[in-house]
Amino acid sequence: MSTARIRHVTPLVRGAGSPGAALRAGALAIVVAGAAVLLGGCQEGDAPRSAGHATALTAPQRLWPDRKAAPPPSPATGGQETPQSLTALPRVPSGDIRKVSTGSVLLAQIDADTRSYMSIYYKDEERRIRACAAKPGSRSCPVRAPEYHDLTGDGKDELIVGVERENHFLFLYVYTLKNGVVTKILGATGYPQSVEIADHKLVVHEPRAAPGDEFRMVFAWDARHQAMTLRDLGNGRWPPASALPSPSGR
Repeated sequence: MSTARIRHVTPLVRGAGSPGAALRAGALAIVVAGAAVLLGGCQEGDAPRSAGHATALTAPQRLWPDRKAAPPPSPATGGQETPQSLTALPRVPSGDIRKVSTGSVLLAQIDADTRSYMSIYYKDEERRIRACAAKPGSRSCPVRAPEYHDLTGDGKDELIVGVERENHFLFLYVYTLKNGVVTKILGATGYPQSVEIADHKLVVHEPRAAPGDEFRMVFAWDARHQAMTLRDLGNGRWPPASALPSPSGR
């Protein structure tokens, strides 16, 4: 193969009589021969092969383009809670909910739910609650110690009550005073890893199977509905509520 290409270029320098011309002709022949060897090698087993025609890219195609988009959810309607007045309890003219017994509030709540066929406790659970309602927070009592925080932003504390089952399922209540009447403004349930207060909001964290992931619910006061409503709901990795700014400095 190489000899044939050398003979092909030889007539280009034939007739040159000087030794330099002969040397230049020989060098040119060697270069052409090397190129021929390289080109010839590329045509054997290592030669690149075509993969065929590439698939043409197409733009996304929207289905049902004439369909109207759904409106964004309104925080005021998400998880709306209906306030419930516990009229069986004495009025509190002072406006200080700390003056009310936590046990009496919870028992009034159980009685009101029973009358409206909305009871959520088993009979043995109700017996245990009634037996220790006067001393919430004790180790054997399912009623957690009461917490007091301003969740409505009016400068007065609300009463937060938790009732926990043995499987860590938690019933969560928030009460405020409305014209001196004890009124429930939130009733929620779950398996919380933690419950926190941040910027007048109640934040419930529930663990998920993936390490570090959690389910978070944020409840905030809704003046229009006069209750705590669900303002944020989602999965992810969140900073602790204590890291969020709070105007009250809590």
